[in-house]
Amino acid sequence: MQLSHAACAVGLVVLVALAGCSVARQGASAAIGASASAVKAGAATTAQIARTAGTVARELATRDSNALCWDARLLGKAIGRVDGPGVCGIDQAVQLTSVAGVPLSQPSVMDCNTARTFADWVQDAAGPTYADEGGVAQVRVAAHYVCRTRNHQPGAKVSEHGKGKAVDVSALTLGSGRVVTVLDGWRDPNDGPRLRRLHGAACGPFGTVLGPESDQWHQSHFHFDTASHRGGSYCR
Repeated sequence: MQLSHAACAVGLVVLVALAGCSVARQGASAAIGASASAVKAGAATTAQIARTAGTVARELATRDSNALCWDARLLGKAIGRVDGPGVCGIDQAVQLTSVAGVPLSQPSVMDCNTARTFADWVQDAAGPTYADEGGVAQVRVAAHYVCRTRNHQPGAKVSEHGKGKAVDVSALTLGSGRVVTVLDGWRDPNDGPRLRRLHGAACGPFGTVLGPESDQWHQSHFHFDTASHRGGSYCR
């Protein structure tokens, strides 16, 4: 894509953000900055710019200054700064009990950006994918904030879990009462294609998406995190 086209797209995003309240503008600034950097690097695509515009538009629509993370879809509580050893910790952490009207299996700690991205996935991907079975009644969270290395391997880099930027999902309880697990459902003729759609839908909004075909450590769950990668989202 030519730079002029990308720059115009970013300009439209900025105009959308300027049309909202100051709180929404602050929340959108990170997304706008990411797109601007990508444009300068020549790495932005039309789809990436469109996703950024969509992110800003959603934030403007769902922002509520009285809500957790300014997003009415998030239920739980703000717990502030979480200190951890080394690079672990979260500047402004929240503990979620429900996202987009769907309860979580356990209170889950993460930062606001990850919380809002998680709510997007539940609302726009998980629920509609299983609409014929009453949608999603609960998301089973396998892991959230914890200070550890990647895949618990000695000497490895600190996981995004240790920075409040990750959440692992191992199963969905549907409105019908049926439980779909990543471990059993990935290769199931009915649930497999649906779980693959959910995996694909997370790629882009989340910076890293790992599933059963990524490695031996993710056979039983999806790993989602909001880390930034130079070449775009890393999805396996």
